[in-house]
Amino acid sequence: MLHFLPSPLTGMLSLLLYIVNTLFWCIPIMLLAILKLPPITRWQSWMTYLLDACAVAWISVNNFTTRLFTRIRWQISGLETLSLKDWYLVLANHQSWADILVLQKVFNRNIPFIKFFLKKELIYVPFIGMCWWALDFPFMKRYSKSFLQKNPHLQGKDIETTRKACHKFRFKPAAIMNFVEGTRFTPEKHRQQQSPYQNLLKPKAGGMAFVLGAMGDQLHKILDITIHYPKGIPSFWDYISGKVRDITVQIRVIPITPELLGDYNDSQYRERFQQWINQLWQHKDQQLTALKQREKQ
Repeated sequence: MLHFLPSPLTGMLSLLLYIVNTLFWCIPIMLLAILKLPPITRWQSWMTYLLDACAVAWISVNNFTTRLFTRIRWQISGLETLSLKDWYLVLANHQSWADILVLQKVFNRNIPFIKFFLKKELIYVPFIGMCWWALDFPFMKRYSKSFLQKNPHLQGKDIETTRKACHKFRFKPAAIMNFVEGTRFTPEKHRQQQSPYQNLLKPKAGGMAFVLGAMGDQLHKILDITIHYPKGIPSFWDYISGKVRDITVQIRVIPITPELLGDYNDSQYRERFQQWINQLWQHKDQQLTALKQREKQ
């Protein structure tokens, strides 16, 4: 609607609205977080529904800001079979901080509010940490191999801690997000890794196996998301300032079978799981290559 504005002004106005919208919704989320403190299961469940409604409204206003200041042609496939009443593990390739806004735009009101695994230390971030806790973002505590060698009695404790944090998802549908590459794609990182994929970094099987180990019996399906920017990977600023014209998002639903669950410390399971995720990433790489070739034609 305001596409005629110059890009710098568009970016500044968009950013201002994102900040104001975030601060606005922090207030009811903080209040509901305090109300959620009494350890009464049914009461906390009611508060959780109200908190998720606030989060959905927050994203909806952000999406309105995107429509107001940008003119993006969306090519989205695979939304038809998704449901607000199901449990999902969401995987996606990662190229830009804009990916998060893209995912929120595509999936808001189509699946449960997307939540990310966070390091346990982040719960102490002022205000935001309380909001993350109130919105049931799962906090995990990971131990390094060297630490576990010195403290073998803590073996498996990280999985158990995360499993307890995710126990509440048994009672309400959830969508948990994981960027399998662990970092944003850049040509430099691609060269340093000597990645076998043309368009992707190497997937980190351990992180996904950790999530499935902690939540496998609660999650039902994997959403394999491929995000493609036909005109090149944009920055977050490019996205909010209206410089992005086309975005393609392809969604593939994969059932979580017993074969995908196991103990990543077991060598046979680890090898089998690594082969599976490498095949998944090979398929995604072929998707991206096909999209690029189609654009050239």
